[in-house]
Amino acid sequence: MSSSPGVAAMTEGKSAVRWKIFVVMLSLIAINYVDRASLSVAMPLISKEFDIGPAMEGLILSSFFWTYAVMQIPGGMLADRYKPRVVIAAATVFWGLFQALAAVCTSAPGLLLTRLGLGVSEAPIYPAGGKLNAIWMTQTERGRGATLLDGGAPLGAALGAILITGLIAVLGSWRIAFAVAGIGTVLAGILAWYYVRNSPREHRGVNELEASYIEASHARDAALEPAMLSGRSQDFLKYRSVWCMFFGWMCFNTVFYGLLTWMPNYLHKVHGFDIKQMGGSSFIIFFSGFIGELIGGWIADKWKAAGGRPNVVMRTLFGIAAIVATVSIFSVAYVTSPVVVVALLSSTLFFLRWCGLYWCIPSSLGSRNKIGFLGGFMNLGGNIGGITVPIIVGTIVQFTGSYFLALMFFAAAGLGLLFCSSSIDYETKIPV
Repeated sequence: MSSSPGVAAMTEGKSAVRWKIFVVMLSLIAINYVDRASLSVAMPLISKEFDIGPAMEGLILSSFFWTYAVMQIPGGMLADRYKPRVVIAAATVFWGLFQALAAVCTSAPGLLLTRLGLGVSEAPIYPAGGKLNAIWMTQTERGRGATLLDGGAPLGAALGAILITGLIAVLGSWRIAFAVAGIGTVLAGILAWYYVRNSPREHRGVNELEASYIEASHARDAALEPAMLSGRSQDFLKYRSVWCMFFGWMCFNTVFYGLLTWMPNYLHKVHGFDIKQMGGSSFIIFFSGFIGELIGGWIADKWKAAGGRPNVVMRTLFGIAAIVATVSIFSVAYVTSPVVVVALLSSTLFFLRWCGLYWCIPSSLGSRNKIGFLGGFMNLGGNIGGITVPIIVGTIVQFTGSYFLALMFFAAAGLGLLFCSSSIDYETKIPV
């Protein structure tokens, strides 16, 4: 006699598809950062082949962020309207195509256009991932879901230079390396389409226990929510928490993108690191950020599961993260030992990346049909930081001949992160 699906589910135990989906998202974000890093790694070869100077190099390197930032809110609204599965898969396939298309470029303007396309294509991935977190994860799991989603950034940054450099070395051509990376990304997008689903009930791998567990948690959350109004998305802009989320994420990315873009030059010029030392140190520093991000998400979820109020949990963790990261990056300016510098930068990113928990905030503040918009708005703020910080740091270094004020600028951003994170109400839904 065959048993019913419900009996089979009880016998097997609760499935864990939601965690597998977020491992897929971790992989996609890591690939995202590997593809972003590819141009920086190959730029010495490209600039020589295309005969371009530093000004054009800077223009090409920054062009990705122009369209990436502009498309954050539209990308989030696409996730709200068309559901995360199709947006995630389509975004991944299209950015893979633009990555591969760069391999056939014969001029700097053509390469710049592919970077603009890459920015447009990658823009929806984070807002759609934030929406996926609200759909698949329970209140006491969203911290780990958010940090798995965002953990791809430091992981991709750690692995990107090594992978792309290795491809160029093995294949003997930056063009072939770009093509391989692009094709690999397209395949990842196709695999994401086959595995990711918009809700637990749509996924064949989810058994009754897991589906009921998620639905029961969401029902409890819904019972505690005020009635949502059918207001306009822009009505969110009237609320302090939304703007603190925007500027807090901007401060976070000011430090992260500042280290991502300028740390290798800093280590080389100030502490005399060679290429091999820079690569190894960068891996250690960014991988520390990846480990820190996972630990931060684990602490947040365990604390909430033990009865911790969201305001207490989030403000405490963000406060610790911002203070330790600020003190660490401030101290770098006064240290001469290369080993201690790497240790302090590792400490900076270990604690800074706890702020991957910011990807819980859109689902904390907004109703389910507005999470994509809020995630896009938040990431717009972050990428305004991404656009401006390389220019600001470059200007500081050029006019002062030193990285001291640049490090102070990062420390000031850390204080801004502390203030903004402490000013958000993580417990009250905005009635829009």
